[in-house]
Amino acid sequence: MRALMTSLVTILFTFNMSAAVANEEAIEAMNDYMAFQEYESGIMVPQQIDQVVFEASTFIDTRDAEQFAEATIPGAINIEWRQVLDRIDEIPETGKVILFCNTGSLSAQATFALRVAGRENVVVLQSGFIGWQQNAAYKP
Repeated sequence: MRALMTSLVTILFTFNMSAAVANEEAIEAMNDYMAFQEYESGIMVPQQIDQVVFEASTFIDTRDAEQFAEATIPGAINIEWRQVLDRIDEIPETGKVILFCNTGSLSAQATFALRVAGRENVVVLQSGFIGWQQNAAYKP
């Protein structure tokens, strides 16, 4: 019984240390990212989406499947904001990738996660789908 308890304590200690190291690495990665970003990096406003930008970009709708089915930016791919890291292989590594939700708040979190993960080509659509509907320079 004592050997089992010792093994259990060792496993728990190792797990806790691994989690602490992982947390420190994540915090360090976020700090490194934030220290070197320009004020407007990672952001795009609807007025910047003219026909040239629209046709050269990949749009990722980070809302749920029901909202996506109801209406979206033409040609957008649906990857819910919580799934972007799990589905990172579906997100192009080159070219402009614009993430959006209804207002930009959830897609901003997804964009931040992807940028910390090294995807410098992703931006959040500030004001989201609602802003695109109201103010985009180009809507096909």
